[in-house]
Amino acid sequence: MPHSSSLQLNRRECLQLTAAANLAPAATSSGIDFRYAPLQHQATYCFPDDPHKSLIDHRGRLLYGNPGRKSADLYPTVVEFSLQGMEESRAVHQALDAPDVPIITTRFERPGGAAFELTTFATNRTGEGRVDNVILKTTGPAIPLLTIHTRARLQWDAQTGTLDGVRFLVLDRKPNVRDLGHAWQLVLPRTAAGTPLLLRFPQQAQPLLPAEPGELLAGARAWWKAWSPFAPGVDWQLPKPYDNFLRACARNILQAREARQGQLTFQVGPTCYRGLWVVDGHFILESARYLGYDRDALEGLRTTWTYQRPDGALDAGGGPEHYKDAAIAIFSTVRQCELSQDWSSFRELSPAIARAAAFLRSRQDPAHLGLIVPGFADGGFTKGYELTNTLWTLAGLRAAAAQPGMEPLAGFHRELRAAFDKAAAAEMLRHPAGFDYLPMVMREDPAWQRSEWDRPRPQAAQWALSQAIFPGCEFQPTDPVVRGHIALMQACTREDVPIETGWLPHEGLWTYNAAFVAHAYLWAGELAWARRTFLGFLNHASPLYCWREEQPLRGSTLAGYVGDMPHNWASAECVLYLRHMLALEDGRALRLLAGIGEADLAWREPFRLRATPTRFGPLHLELAPEARRWRLTYRRGAGPAPTALRLPALLGKARFTAVQGAQARPAGPFVEVDPSAGSFSATWSL
Repeated sequence: MPHSSSLQLNRRECLQLTAAANLAPAATSSGIDFRYAPLQHQATYCFPDDPHKSLIDHRGRLLYGNPGRKSADLYPTVVEFSLQGMEESRAVHQALDAPDVPIITTRFERPGGAAFELTTFATNRTGEGRVDNVILKTTGPAIPLLTIHTRARLQWDAQTGTLDGVRFLVLDRKPNVRDLGHAWQLVLPRTAAGTPLLLRFPQQAQPLLPAEPGELLAGARAWWKAWSPFAPGVDWQLPKPYDNFLRACARNILQAREARQGQLTFQVGPTCYRGLWVVDGHFILESARYLGYDRDALEGLRTTWTYQRPDGALDAGGGPEHYKDAAIAIFSTVRQCELSQDWSSFRELSPAIARAAAFLRSRQDPAHLGLIVPGFADGGFTKGYELTNTLWTLAGLRAAAAQPGMEPLAGFHRELRAAFDKAAAAEMLRHPAGFDYLPMVMREDPAWQRSEWDRPRPQAAQWALSQAIFPGCEFQPTDPVVRGHIALMQACTREDVPIETGWLPHEGLWTYNAAFVAHAYLWAGELAWARRTFLGFLNHASPLYCWREEQPLRGSTLAGYVGDMPHNWASAECVLYLRHMLALEDGRALRLLAGIGEADLAWREPFRLRATPTRFGPLHLELAPEARRWRLTYRRGAGPAPTALRLPALLGKARFTAVQGAQARPAGPFVEVDPSAGSFSATWSL
């Protein structure tokens, strides 16, 4: 039964959102053009596993000194580049050498035609160590300026050519140092047009070897060109627009990673999220498996379990009332074992899993219908009467209960699911657009009594429901909870993604929440919405192929920027969706090419996965164009056979014609292939 209107948005507001969703521009045929990129952004240009998380922003500034956590003084030292003169320089273009080569060029212009260019990159030469490098070139005679925003006292040492006595900056020419009160300005000697000026920033306060700009840059390019985003044995080939994101996301993830206290940690970001969050980590570790980093993913899983408390809870970045982290760690363990086809880690960790499950049972509240006690929801709602902890607990219990020795968890799951179903029936709301949906904040929570401006949005904290739908597979597609969630996400879509789903409740958006929703659409068979939302997610990345956690809508006068950048849950979600559009594990069924639409085929480029891990063993897939048809080649390695294997009957405009090497039969919108088949090929013809 719908609740009173006091628990809902103003009707006019909801109808405006729904109308905006219907009028929002659908993605173009090419789809990917960064049309919604954040106007303020930053990127890493360090090496994989590098403890020196070097950052550059959209203005070409170097950002230093972040303490690795949320802080009022986010960057204690900022280095800014300019030219002397009346007019200000304006950054007009910034680009990577390539998506997997983080050598970043920033071009500046100023009135009157003067221009200069910065090339920023990292080096780690033998005998020298980690150094950040900037090569500055001007289009005409100019006097370069460096402005260093810092509270530290700086001093130029003419004998060593260093600034501040700890080798913060090394130059090959003496500057004129000015104390501006709030910053230090270095006026460099006049530079001729096209003459490279090399500025070096040692990251270990170390002495430097002689360096020539061109050789340094060539060495950095050679290192990155020899680097692969995939571990040996695994390979992907995607059409160029998707491949660019895939390679950049692999790089982002590995640049943020580092060894902390001897433990390899897949970190969420380089600044305020430089650490481990259990839920972010689950998806990052899964993406690491897809990229072939099996040993590293296993080490990352072990790192996750080091955050378990004696009572069985996991207390990492989400905090002690993110009770769901115990369930997510269980879910992660099952998933990692499925992908590796090795259950020894599950057996080894089973005592920790049992403690986590016992902790979750202790969190059941009889006065709260037997749901998990009120806790931290996340995604736009703090602590209160919420359903996110219950939803992720259900997903974790479902995953573990199917494993030998964990049968008692099935009873816990049934009991908790019955409590959830009872709560869901009572908590469903009627949206002004005419559908029922399940809010994640329950009616008894005092938050609903706040002013209209401050009360929770209907779409707040829905992230956990998206994930209980997929990958949790906790519901059937026809479940009213699923249909309501899908309708709600469609109703709040603007800029091709659901908006106001996180910590920016007014004219803001949680970028990678769009990928959660795209996955739910894909699982539910909503291909058009899945593709539109995924491309909307890609188009909210910066041109340097990374995402801020949350950002304003274009034209917003209310929202700001929230969270880290690059945010690598976003990077992981990109990798996961690109894999799942080709091979989607739907419980014990396997769906191939579920996310491939006409616009993807229009590129006429092959899609290829080699040794991509699944719960059914490694898959080798290739979808390749042939004259007026497409051919899929499939081979599955050792592993349990799926209970069903489905292909789309219609691939874009091409119709299924035949399967060679296996039995197959049409089944409505699908073609059912014998799931025991180890290999086959299939064709679709125009």
